[in-house]
Amino acid sequence: MIELEKSEIINGVVIAKPQTFQDDRGFFVETWRQEWVPESKPMIQSNRADRAKGTLVGLHYHLNQSDYWYVSHGLAQVVLHDLRQNSPTQGATQSLHLGAISETEQKGVYIPPGVAHGFAAITDITITYLVDNYYDPNDELGVAWNDEQIGIVWEIENPILSERDQSNPFLTNIQDDLQPLYQADL
Repeated sequence: MIELEKSEIINGVVIAKPQTFQDDRGFFVETWRQEWVPESKPMIQSNRADRAKGTLVGLHYHLNQSDYWYVSHGLAQVVLHDLRQNSPTQGATQSLHLGAISETEQKGVYIPPGVAHGFAAITDITITYLVDNYYDPNDELGVAWNDEQIGIVWEIENPILSERDQSNPFLTNIQDDLQPLYQADL
């Protein structure tokens, strides 16, 4: 059994709350099914990242790729920001937790193209993410994690950042041709 919740904050974002099955050996959870987001393209690649407590990744976005995130170990604060021009939720920001919320509460999140996404590792984490396109360096875009116009309240202090994430532009400096457009069918 799965509980699917369409975000009331950002159009096209879907939060999946799958059922967990527990016994003396531990638990089992089905983390993704294509039918959960039938309007999405099929996911064709799976990636895994292990991040240390205090790491902050993002904000990243793609013009031509959606993601599905699931934190299998640890706890992460996930932040989403709708960059899509003409979106009914353009400029909206959403924060949620993925991961060790409880043994019985698991979540995943579907992120459509044009929605900036990032996370802070509240603990050491393992995050898996499915994508509907193969890696394209020209579609690896970003916006500053600390942009005051977005106004994210991160739940960690003194984040560990990659060089890329330290140099992402502020919203006002994103080139016009790199601004995502809203696509109603996604």
